[in-house]
Amino acid sequence: MNTARTPGILHIDSLRVGYPYAPPIVDGWSATLGPGVTLLHGDTGSGKSTLLRAWAGVHPAAGRLTLAGTPLDRDPEGYQRHVFFVDPSTDTFDEVTARACTDALTQADAGFDAPRWNALVEGFSLAPHLDKKMHMLSTGSKRKVWLAAALSANRALTLLDEPTGGLDAGSMRCLWRALADIAATAERAVVVASGEHVDAVPLAATIALPLR
Repeated sequence: MNTARTPGILHIDSLRVGYPYAPPIVDGWSATLGPGVTLLHGDTGSGKSTLLRAWAGVHPAAGRLTLAGTPLDRDPEGYQRHVFFVDPSTDTFDEVTARACTDALTQADAGFDAPRWNALVEGFSLAPHLDKKMHMLSTGSKRKVWLAAALSANRALTLLDEPTGGLDAGSMRCLWRALADIAATAERAVVVASGEHVDAVPLAATIALPLR
């Protein structure tokens, strides 16, 4: 793991993540994620999505995770208020509009950046879809709704699972610009899980799975 020499946002102590009757994805792993954009890189099946879910506090894990000073084991609700994560496979928002989905995802976020969200809606060409129900949208358009919310929410930790999946070229350029802006401010941590290397954004760190 290549880590930046910056103050920690997510502290990982002796983490063990996996599934019963299978080798663990990580075992006894300790690390610190600082502000900026971190790439979580690995092939399909390497455990990227599971590790993101563990960091989000929604997949069981042994060890200790502390985010923005809040330990997951002692205050899970407080921990999860600091993290933005949407599982790409979820159907939770299928029956609400894209606009209502955004409101639900960001309602607890006092730092929500409305001008940034408006710029992302324009950059992702989302305006015609905001009042459609999520189940009516393509996979790429659903992902754009989540990305616009995630990148505007200003949580301490934002977890993006294969964020370019289903995106057109213009939307990918918009995504990289937004992530580059976040990398430049270095105020929060964003983890991009991807099977591809990311060259369009300055990276604070890279984590490659499997760990060696």
